[in-house]
Amino acid sequence: MAILRRDYLIVGAGVAGGSVCEGIRQYDPKGTVMLVGNEGELPYSRFRLFGGGVAAEIPSLEDLRIFSPTWYAEQAIDARLDTPVRQLNLERHLAVLSTGQVVEFRKACLATGTRVHRPLVAGAALGNLFYLRSWRDVIALREASASEPHLAVVGGGAVAGLVAAQFAQRSGSQVFLVHRGKALWNRLLDEASAAWLTGYYESKGVQMRVGEALNGFEGRTALKNIQTKSGQRFPAGAAVVAFGLEMNLGLVANTPLSYPHGTPVNEFLETDEKGIYAAGAIAAYPDKIFGGVRRSELEDCARHQGLVAGANMTGKKRQRFEWMPHRTLTVFDLRFEWVGDFSRTPTRLEVEGDRASRQFLVRYFLHGNLQGVTCCNQSPEVVADWKERVRNQPREFKRHAA
Repeated sequence: MAILRRDYLIVGAGVAGGSVCEGIRQYDPKGTVMLVGNEGELPYSRFRLFGGGVAAEIPSLEDLRIFSPTWYAEQAIDARLDTPVRQLNLERHLAVLSTGQVVEFRKACLATGTRVHRPLVAGAALGNLFYLRSWRDVIALREASASEPHLAVVGGGAVAGLVAAQFAQRSGSQVFLVHRGKALWNRLLDEASAAWLTGYYESKGVQMRVGEALNGFEGRTALKNIQTKSGQRFPAGAAVVAFGLEMNLGLVANTPLSYPHGTPVNEFLETDEKGIYAAGAIAAYPDKIFGGVRRSELEDCARHQGLVAGANMTGKKRQRFEWMPHRTLTVFDLRFEWVGDFSRTPTRLEVEGDRASRQFLVRYFLHGNLQGVTCCNQSPEVVADWKERVRNQPREFKRHAA
């Protein structure tokens, strides 16, 4: 049996996987590198795609890619798209590709990312229902929703808020947002800010149906109505379902690399399996700033992790991973930025500015420690200042983070 031999195998062709390739090539220009994944395109920015691809002009793949196709050729990266790994033997360092080929690798990085969560309700497979994950999904949504008088978004998180805002900026369409929570972005904002934002969406023409749990979708072949568990029914010729993401851990199921909180890695992003690293949304890493273990689905984190993991895989550059969480979302004329840790319920909040003026910030404290700051329409200088303040906040438990 012929076996392909590679020094480095990167499993997953998203931003994290592409960045691992760059990290490797910075310190090892000659080692053989194979990038494989079930993605049909070379690594590109999903954040930039979803941030403006529904209502505005959809960016081209050339603009979204983190590297051009020629870069992979110049760097001698063996990139195999639409080629997921079917089996992975961690002990023997062997991978079986969907093509049937067997790859023997010296080191590997798992960067399998996430998939969209699909609700188990009636009608979830109807036409004109969209679960956004790729550039092709956005293209299809744009075409299907172009002339629909009734559009809907189901969900209350980041993607739901982005799409609803973009739908609302079109003329001639009635837009519904159905969310079982009390307010939009109730997991991203404090209670008062989330309630204010929900009202702001209503002022922009979005018909907010918060506190309404999804019961199912109606239609024979294509979507016609959305029904909630309270019995309400909303017309929709096209809808986006944004119920969050699930980690792609099937490849390492029933191994020490698969846990509900992700794949555990150390501060160098290496797992307990020697020579096996993880980066991106599946990597559960020790948080050197806030303590404990953290996993992030943010693209900036995936990019940084990929660079660090790639460098460490070469053995020629040993880097510890540290990241200060920072997220930016823009809806209508509101630019929100989050810096810090929002995973734990704060014991105290401080609000500066006026929400009604659309320019404010909220500081989150946990037992006297500044954990994070939410900024709305603040200058880059203000955001950078608070980022440093949060980073440098003394925390007694930092010494236990590793």
